[in-house]
Amino acid sequence: MHINIWSEEFGAATDEPIVLVMGSMSQGVLWPDEFVGRLAAGGRRVIRYDHRDTGASDTVDFGANPYTWHDIKDDLLRVMDAHGLDSAHVVGHSAGGLLGQLVAVERPERVRTLTVIGSSPLGGGEGAVLVRALMGEPQPEGSLPEPTPEFVAFFRELMAAPPATGRREQIERMIAEQRLLHGTALPFDEDAARRLQERIYDRANDLAAVANHRLAAMALPGFEPVGVLHQVKAPTMVVEGTHEPVKPGHGAIIAERIPGARLLMIDGMGHTLPPEVHEELAGAVLAHTAAS
Repeated sequence: MHINIWSEEFGAATDEPIVLVMGSMSQGVLWPDEFVGRLAAGGRRVIRYDHRDTGASDTVDFGANPYTWHDIKDDLLRVMDAHGLDSAHVVGHSAGGLLGQLVAVERPERVRTLTVIGSSPLGGGEGAVLVRALMGEPQPEGSLPEPTPEFVAFFRELMAAPPATGRREQIERMIAEQRLLHGTALPFDEDAARRLQERIYDRANDLAAVANHRLAAMALPGFEPVGVLHQVKAPTMVVEGTHEPVKPGHGAIIAERIPGARLLMIDGMGHTLPPEVHEELAGAVLAHTAAS
C-alpha cells in the first residue's frame, strides 16, 4: 500500500542534512519553527515530516491495511529517499528517538549522527512500564523508571473521560496535555499553546487517525530488539530535561548503553520543546552534527 508522507525542508540543499523525527501520534510541526530556524541558520538542511496518520500525511484504514512500527520506521527511510539522502543526521524526540535508535542499529550506513531527545532505550520495555503505571500495577525489578504521578493521574482521568465533542473541547484537552508535558519549572505560555494546538487540529486530515499508532504498537508488541544498543556506531547525543514527566531518567540509561554516547541534561525542560530551551538545544545539535 502506498502512503503519501508530508514533509518540508529548510536551508540550503548543499548543507549537512538533519531529519527531525517527532514522537508517536505527533505531527512534524511540533518541531518548533524557531528551533528549526536556528538549525537552518547554523548551516543545516533541515527536514521535518508528519508520520502516517498524523497531520497532512495520508490516513490509513487500519482494519483493512494494518501496519506496525516497523512500517513507521521505514517511512523515515522513505522520507530520506524522497529528499535524495543516502544518509543524514537523525534527531528524534520521544518515540522518534526510539525510531532513530532502531535505524541506527539496522541501517547504520544511513545515520551520520544520532540525537535522542526525551526518549527511552530501544528494547527497554517502556510501553509495558507505562501500561503497568496506568493500571496501578507494581513494576518488576530492573524496569525503567515510570512516569511521574501527575502524568499517571492525568492520563487515567483522560482514559475515563468521554470523547471530546467538537473543535473547542478537543483543543482544550490538547492544551491541557501540553501543559502537563511541559513540566512545572518553566512558565507555560497558554496563548502560544493554543495557537500551536489550533494549528495541529486544523491541518490534520483526520485527527482521530493518530490512534492507529497505538494499534500499530499492539500489532507487533515485540518490535524492539533487546540488547542491541551496543551496536550503534553513529556518534550519539542523548538529551533529557531535568523536569521530564514521561520518561524520567531514561536518557542516562540510553547514554550508558550506546558506546561513547554523551548525555546532555537541559535545566527546566520537560517533555516539550519550549522557547526557553531552543538556543541551548539547537546549539548542542549544531555542535554534535558538526563534529562528525
